[in-house]
Amino acid sequence: MKKLFLIMLVVIVGLSLTGIVSAADKDAIKAQVDEIVMAIDGGKMAGDFADAAKKEPYYVYILEENGKVLVHPSLVGESLKEKAAPAYDAVVKATPEGTWVMYEWKGKEKNAYVRKTKSGAIVGSGY
Repeated sequence: MKKLFLIMLVVIVGLSLTGIVSAADKDAIKAQVDEIVMAIDGGKMAGDFADAAKKEPYYVYILEENGKVLVHPSLVGESLKEKAAPAYDAVVKATPEGTWVMYEWKGKEKNAYVRKTKSGAIVGSGY
């Protein structure tokens, strides 16, 4: 009985810590996207953030409203709309204020913070 209690306690503590990390991660993701949107709105080009697509563990992607990918680890120049319509359908829900969306990517559920620039480009990142 003590062993079962100890296992349950470890699981509960682990789940609690995961929630704390997720909140910190979500804040970091949001801050990163917000910073890039402000920079693009201030005159920077999407391509200036190509290195952000290499950031670990939360890379950034930037695409035009029509789906053309401008910044991404592997899809630059391709159409997200054609490559992964469900992901595109979620990501285009971006607003100028920013919003969280969910979609499936390569069989896994993804959560992404997406925000639209003044020019209509979409900047996103997630987990």
